[in-house]
Amino acid sequence: MNPALRQEYLAALGLEGWVVRGKSAPVAAPREIIAAVESPVALVRAVPLGAIAGPDSGPRDAGVSRDDSPAREAGVDWPELRARVAACTRCGLCNTRTQTVFGVGNQKAEWLIVGEAPGADEDRQGEPFVGRAGQLLNSMLRAIGLAREQVYIANVLKCRPPGNRDPAASEAAECLPYLEQQIALLKPKIMLAVGRIASQNLLRTDVTLGRLRRQVHAFGASRVPLVVTYHPAYLLRTPGDKRKAWEDLKFAREVCARV
Repeated sequence: MNPALRQEYLAALGLEGWVVRGKSAPVAAPREIIAAVESPVALVRAVPLGAIAGPDSGPRDAGVSRDDSPAREAGVDWPELRARVAACTRCGLCNTRTQTVFGVGNQKAEWLIVGEAPGADEDRQGEPFVGRAGQLLNSMLRAIGLAREQVYIANVLKCRPPGNRDPAASEAAECLPYLEQQIALLKPKIMLAVGRIASQNLLRTDVTLGRLRRQVHAFGASRVPLVVTYHPAYLLRTPGDKRKAWEDLKFAREVCARV
């Protein structure tokens, strides 16, 4: 990637420097980023792929699901799955949505990005992660060498909760089989869960986002490696945590390279 262009994307993350392995770090680069790049051990903890956090931290294998939910959409292809989502009336959100937000991106992508639910912009446009949060997500991906068109982006919920409230547990439970089948069709090498709500729903835990970060979790029967980070909308409100998100992105990239 053009160095000037990469610097522009890093600037959107509130970061000032980029270090290529084996090269000296620019003076302006944050110390912790320099240390992480120069020392792979500092960047990627020795966590076996598919390992779940310890017993005190709560997450379990996700996607080993409640009742018959994994089988509900099993075997459905992309067009039929999209049609089922568009016609879904399994929860009350069907009465308040403008349209469903199925997902967007490369259907052969190695990376699956999962957020919590559509917002107002997404509800109007029918596409996840648009507006300012979407622009920041695009910059975050480009900073690690990925274009939006190379990944697949979806949400746990396919409909916007009124007023952008947190999804109800029952709403997430009804909607999750759609995402599970998207994952079955994609067969991604890695999942990146952005935000507390998405992470807790996917991992079926109430552990805080801070304790879920920098670990390799696993999702579903195929045990897709899953890494969590902050939601772009949160980072817009709390730019001081952009540096932590950058660490998460580098960690996820290293995990993906090992799969």
